[in-house]
Amino acid sequence: MKIIKRAGTVVSISLIVVIIIMVIWRKELSTLFSSGSYNDVDSMVETMMNKSSTPGVAIVLSKQGEIEYKCYGYADEKNHKNINAESLFELASTTKAFTALAIILLEEEGYLASSDAITDYLSWFTPNYNGEQVNITIDQLLAHTSGIPSWSIRLIPEGTSDDMLEKTIRNLSTITLDSYPGTKHNYATINYDVLALIIEKVTGRRYQDFVTDNILLHLGMTESYFSTGQENVSDKLTKGYKVFFGKSIEYSAPRYYGNIAAGYLVTNVKDLGFWVNAQLGIGDIPDKLKSAISKSHEVNKETAGHEDTNNYYSYGWSIDIEARVINHSASNPNYSAQVIIDLEKQEAIFVLANLNSSVPTQIAYNIYDHMNGRQMNRFSYDDFTILLNLVFSILTIIALVSLCIKIIYLVKQKKQTIKNENTTSYKMGRLIIGLVLRIILLVFIIIWPYLLNYNYHFIRVWMPNAILAWEFLAVINCVLSIITKLRRIAMISKKV
Repeated sequence: MKIIKRAGTVVSISLIVVIIIMVIWRKELSTLFSSGSYNDVDSMVETMMNKSSTPGVAIVLSKQGEIEYKCYGYADEKNHKNINAESLFELASTTKAFTALAIILLEEEGYLASSDAITDYLSWFTPNYNGEQVNITIDQLLAHTSGIPSWSIRLIPEGTSDDMLEKTIRNLSTITLDSYPGTKHNYATINYDVLALIIEKVTGRRYQDFVTDNILLHLGMTESYFSTGQENVSDKLTKGYKVFFGKSIEYSAPRYYGNIAAGYLVTNVKDLGFWVNAQLGIGDIPDKLKSAISKSHEVNKETAGHEDTNNYYSYGWSIDIEARVINHSASNPNYSAQVIIDLEKQEAIFVLANLNSSVPTQIAYNIYDHMNGRQMNRFSYDDFTILLNLVFSILTIIALVSLCIKIIYLVKQKKQTIKNENTTSYKMGRLIIGLVLRIILLVFIIIWPYLLNYNYHFIRVWMPNAILAWEFLAVINCVLSIITKLRRIAMISKKV
């Protein structure tokens, strides 16, 4: 009878969870298993946006210098403010190409050499590998072959004061490297923050001022600026969003002045039209800048980061040396982007979104296929952030149902304590083992971010909120289970 009752409870819980999931994610599930290809860009983009709950997308296309803008969705969902060509987004990691370009300009003017060691400019920067101090060079920072671990992103402090860039770099000045400098490509966003501090040291100017005066203004990117936390926020800036339980919610991310060179250029597709055309050698560009841009597309196999066959990372670009295509994906806590530039065919696509997801990447590659006469068949639901949200949202619902059951059970157990005082069905050994296992599980649930070299601040900022919701409920579930075990042990101890 008890087995039948338990089976009925499990089935009931399962049905409740399934119903809740279907109600919350009915829109996402309707496109989850969509099949076929798209004949036009508009329907493809709208499907991608619906699938991922992306509020807004802006796209700039260039074919042999001819610019076209495409805008979809909202810059502000709450107030139904539409995206347009002047809507501003954070560029995230596609900012890195601007920083690399600044380094090339300084090298050509004799301020530095890419083979220089960081200690030539920052004497206190002393990372180690296998317990020994090692030197990292500028070209290793550019190629992400410095050995600095990817988790170093959590060392970037929140803040908007003028000294945040140096504070950021000092936070990793004695870091233990994952690999010997120059031997392995390992993407770490903070590499480009180190470059920014070097730029400031050799020029005596703020990084953002140097890049603005020597790159942005020369290209006509007059509406672009760096998000330092000190600027006057433009009313053209789109609201950033995070996904939570299958829905996009407005999210104002912390400000990281120390990370602007790696991910916080703010711009729009109108300005990016000048940028992508400059990569194609099109436009009225000063000779020095034109030469620097051309150099940024070159790959020195001795120093570039080897990603995979024919693909190298160099100067803020992922470069396919055979196809002559450069690209970069990008994500910030509440924005994402993808750029693809075919230098051979003189084509470019830049996609911006006000949600952290891989949707810009799928959209950009679909459009690239379409421009080259291929079907747009990238529609898989394989976005890491969206999948994390889906998985942990389901786990959160399960944890919530489990918590309700535990509370009901504890109340019943309390009422039955005196009635069942003579109960001997639970053996002390079994209870103690169960108690120990639950304590171990509780400890693991609490410390797991640190086992991955991350922390709760990083998860709160970068990851879906469903992770912390699950974490909270999972901890309460474990605590209640421990209380239940302790009460049973106490009951048996009294009997003995």
